[in-house]
Amino acid sequence: MSVIPGAWRRTAAGAGLLAADGTVAPTIFAEMSAAAARTGAINLGQGFPDEDGPAEVLEAARAAIASGANQYPPGRGTADLLDAISEHQRRFYGIRVDPSSEVIVTAGATEALTATLLALIDGPEDEVVVFEPYYDSYAAAVALAGARLRTVPLRAPDFQPDLERLAATVTDRTRIILVNDPHNPTGAIFGREVLEEVVRLAEKHDAIIVTDEVYEHLAFHAAHTPITTLPGASARTLTISSAGKTFSTTGWKIGWVHGPAALITAVLTVKQYLTYVNGSPFQPAVAVGLRMDDAYFTDAAAVLAHKHGILGDGLRAAGFTVHAPQGGYFTVADATALGGEDAAAFCRALPERVGVVAIPLTAFVSEEHRSEYAGLVRFAACKRVEVLEEAATRLARFSA
Repeated sequence: MSVIPGAWRRTAAGAGLLAADGTVAPTIFAEMSAAAARTGAINLGQGFPDEDGPAEVLEAARAAIASGANQYPPGRGTADLLDAISEHQRRFYGIRVDPSSEVIVTAGATEALTATLLALIDGPEDEVVVFEPYYDSYAAAVALAGARLRTVPLRAPDFQPDLERLAATVTDRTRIILVNDPHNPTGAIFGREVLEEVVRLAEKHDAIIVTDEVYEHLAFHAAHTPITTLPGASARTLTISSAGKTFSTTGWKIGWVHGPAALITAVLTVKQYLTYVNGSPFQPAVAVGLRMDDAYFTDAAAVLAHKHGILGDGLRAAGFTVHAPQGGYFTVADATALGGEDAAAFCRALPERVGVVAIPLTAFVSEEHRSEYAGLVRFAACKRVEVLEEAATRLARFSA
């Protein structure tokens, strides 16, 4: 069979991985992680911590395994975790979520997003509006669902969208407006006026709002505002989050999505034929985490902000122009002054040159807009302090 048919082709094409000859390239994350392993470089490319999460959460998982929580959990998620998610949303944001009908547990936020898009997109005429740069799975999932991706660019230094451009992009063909806040990869947090305009446009064009809020507890300067709390939003909003970023347990893949019961039923209908269920012993552990004292969540944001400061100082000393993040795992820096006009080539040379791995921001944008982000590079700050200090020392070779 010379050409293998199927949805995989449009998925790979949507993710920018399908070459003209039909071959599929590895993701930039796989490529750069392999470079880190090959060269011994410090991997500040992929966004996963190198420290374990809180001891009580880890111990709860061990206890769950020992007590026999090793078989299929209920399809919606364990009752205790559903209750904990509901309690969490009310405690932090004043959102009332019915744990029996308005929330489901998923295999991380990625499955929640993919199941949501597959459930709610109804054909090639549907469009999904995202802010660009965007987390790479967005484009792949939109393509898999058979819809058209429409983008609204976020530009340095503040990475806030032009509201007129946003209004022109959202039309009656828009099925979903997908908002990632705090934003990966830029570290931006959208202003109130941006969120209000998203809600206004969704109401005007009868679109569904889907929010990816996995960095909700990693906002540095002000409390996170879920878009579903804005007037007019809750009836058309699905909110996605996960335990991975909040509790440094990215490998557990415990996420969730909540919203109006009818929309959740639609998502569950698809989700149950993807992973069906997952992470039985991790679900009670995440419930423990969500019920931790406020101090844990405050400290987690403060510690990460401190790490960004170490990384940012090192990047500035090396000659980068740093766009300080407002939240999340990543710092974006401009490498143009260091000869990094082509960020992809710059990042491919970086492991050998100074022993650090990073990701070009062009990996997160559509082909037509790559020139607008050509010199921008993303570094992950979610590493141990001593690792970040060593990375700063290595990056100083530029200034030397």
